[in-house]
Amino acid sequence: MPPIVSIIGRSKSGKTTLVEKLITELGSRGYRIATVKHTPHGMSFDKPDKDTCRHLEAGSVAAVASSEDKMVLIRPVASGMTLDDIARILGEDCDLILAEGFKQGDAPKIEVHRREVGPLLSGIRKLVAVVTDEPVATKARQFGFADIKALADLLETGFIKPQRERLSVYVNSASLSLSTFPKEFVTNVLLAMASSLKGVGRVRSLDIFLRRDKK
Repeated sequence: MPPIVSIIGRSKSGKTTLVEKLITELGSRGYRIATVKHTPHGMSFDKPDKDTCRHLEAGSVAAVASSEDKMVLIRPVASGMTLDDIARILGEDCDLILAEGFKQGDAPKIEVHRREVGPLLSGIRKLVAVVTDEPVATKARQFGFADIKALADLLETGFIKPQRERLSVYVNSASLSLSTFPKEFVTNVLLAMASSLKGVGRVRSLDIFLRRDKK
């Protein structure tokens, strides 16, 4: 799936503003950025369409409210859903997923720190950078709030470019980790199969979904 980086920090530290600036900067470089926002437990979401919500209440596994310029997907989920689970639903058609929050998740993290809102968070795993308004004691790289281009460089070289070409395989909803040889083998087989079909030009992406009868 696309690489995921979590933007974490205390309340009022400027996480959302940083995400906005990174989206703009990376978008100007031609990258497609998607975002995921973590909300407090029990927080209710605005209902985009009462009929859509009626569909869900009747038992629909997912519902979309669609207009001419946007769509909203509502999908009931089981408790304990991981960021990777959410990213899979979001889809593969982006170069990077910026997640706001998820400080206890497994994704690499960038912490936003401001002196007036408190010290750095403690016990954070996979901290790769800190955006701060003062020097802090950390082994992670430090950036000022004006260093958006440098921070975007880090995301581009460290996360986006290494996964510009990727193959994701899920079997029974579980992601398979493929080493180099099987990844190349599966990729070549799929490309050859798709390219042999009538009317198919250069294959830039390929989506295949297979469901077999449970029997």
